[in-house]
Amino acid sequence: MRSDVVSLPGSPERPNEDWVTTVLSATEDRGTLVLLDGVTPPVGDDGCVHGVPWFTARLGGTLTELSASRPDVPLAEILSAAIRRTAEAHRGTCDLSHVRTPQATVVLARWDGAVVEHLVLSDSVLLLEGPDGAVRAVLDDRLDRVPVEVLRSVAATDRLRNREGGFFTTAADPAVAGLAVTGTVPRAEVRSLAALTDGASRWVDLFGAGDWADCLGVLRAEGALGLLRRVRERELADAAAGGVRRWKLHDDATAAYVEPGP
Repeated sequence: MRSDVVSLPGSPERPNEDWVTTVLSATEDRGTLVLLDGVTPPVGDDGCVHGVPWFTARLGGTLTELSASRPDVPLAEILSAAIRRTAEAHRGTCDLSHVRTPQATVVLARWDGAVVEHLVLSDSVLLLEGPDGAVRAVLDDRLDRVPVEVLRSVAATDRLRNREGGFFTTAADPAVAGLAVTGTVPRAEVRSLAALTDGASRWVDLFGAGDWADCLGVLRAEGALGLLRRVRERELADAAAGGVRRWKLHDDATAAYVEPGP
């Protein structure tokens, strides 16, 4: 097995709200990948005294533990249990009913000798490469369906956050796990896999520098850091040209690449 993980903060003035880990078993043919992209709240109260980095670290650690220790439990149930446990950790100090209570996107992948299971919630991306080099992107496109002009309004976005007809993230409601995009693929059909937060996937979906197969090729040849460096170069070039295609100069950007092995 081979894995490569890199995360870069969007700004030195702010903590990185992404969270990622890969766990490769030394004794069994098993592994787990967990990637979260914390949702940066607009300036103002979110009802929590801890903040997004605390939330993603707590949820990410719990997802890693449960995914590895309960291999027979489906990933949606793993996510539900992790949300519940994380919520209980700060229910006594924070207003978890607040629409902007700390939340995150999620990518989960878990594999053994027979299958690769996966789960995606919100706009982070999972890439699955087959033995023939074909790449499939596992996407939750509900946020993409929201008009850009709506997302420019905090009030309008809040009305669609974790609501039917809008988009969903992990926050404090375990039921959201049932809305994630899930699936299972035979292990023999997965040569490699990768997970990207939207700060990394913008190389494809914002700047159009290549397609998903090209992106995976960069990860294999140049590593996760190579892809993120390419993203930063594109962001700087875009800024020099007027920055019409980005919300902010840099976002937290995280990429994970794994070759599970034969």
